[in-house]
Amino acid sequence: MVKLLLVEDERSQRLLYKQVLEDEGYQVFDAKNSAEALEIVMKHDPDLAILDIRLTGEDGLELMGKLLSINENLPIILHTAYGVWKDNFRGRLADAYVIKSSDMVELKQKVEELLEARKTNA
Repeated sequence: MVKLLLVEDERSQRLLYKQVLEDEGYQVFDAKNSAEALEIVMKHDPDLAILDIRLTGEDGLELMGKLLSINENLPIILHTAYGVWKDNFRGRLADAYVIKSSDMVELKQKVEELLEARKTNA
């Protein structure tokens, strides 16, 4: 089963995204902060990470750097309500950038695309 890391500090959003992604057939490990996310990565070696940029404490861009230092091939989706981050030079390290929406179609499509690309390149 494909394993996803979901990092979102807002509990209600984290639970919603987790449920939607689990309904798509993924095993979802969710974290509310960078420390929990790093623990999950070391223990479960996810196939893809979805990161909120604005986290309590360390931001998602800093976390992305740490995740890539552990696994440089880990596909990362930055998932945020703030479009301004798309032009941040650190944000360009991500494989995809999705603006949060009540319509989860774009997020689900990006997850599928990146996992398919990873399979093709393996």
